[in-house]
Amino acid sequence: MTHVIEAPHAEDAASLGPVQLRAWLQTYLNDEAGIDETWIREQRGAAATAEGVAQWREFIEAVKQQPDLLFCRVVRSDTEIVGFLCGRRDEVVTLGPMYLLNEAQGQGVGGRLMSEFLAWAGSTPMHLWVTDYNERAVRFYERYGFKATGERELWRGKLPNVRMTRDSPSNDNLS
Repeated sequence: MTHVIEAPHAEDAASLGPVQLRAWLQTYLNDEAGIDETWIREQRGAAATAEGVAQWREFIEAVKQQPDLLFCRVVRSDTEIVGFLCGRRDEVVTLGPMYLLNEAQGQGVGGRLMSEFLAWAGSTPMHLWVTDYNERAVRFYERYGFKATGERELWRGKLPNVRMTRDSPSNDNLS
């Protein structure tokens, strides 16, 4: 299957929230953490509403206006968006959100997205939050030089996240 990575268009705003919700449902269900479909829909369902679409549209426009400060790429399989990676630059670069639906994983798409993001970020130090039980994502970020800091948070009182940082671009694995 061919996946195309490109900058999002304004009309993509209607797809990004539902893709994010689907990715959460595929990734974060966890009985031990008390995270079920109802909780995920309560936390992320708004991204698929008219207000959520408007927020995505504003972000897409801001990315076009400030490409040095904001980054976003979508992954298309034919005409359907199956993933995206966004980020922002302040004193450090923040990576996130990054999501790929299950059907787009394991095909090198994440690595291609990360390569574009790292090229955009340059030598600026980076950080991100990742859910601690999402071991596949943790290993993915480690391959690109991110290391856990030990800093933790419970997002919305339930989702256990760990902070990862990348101080030097010397460990790039862009394959």
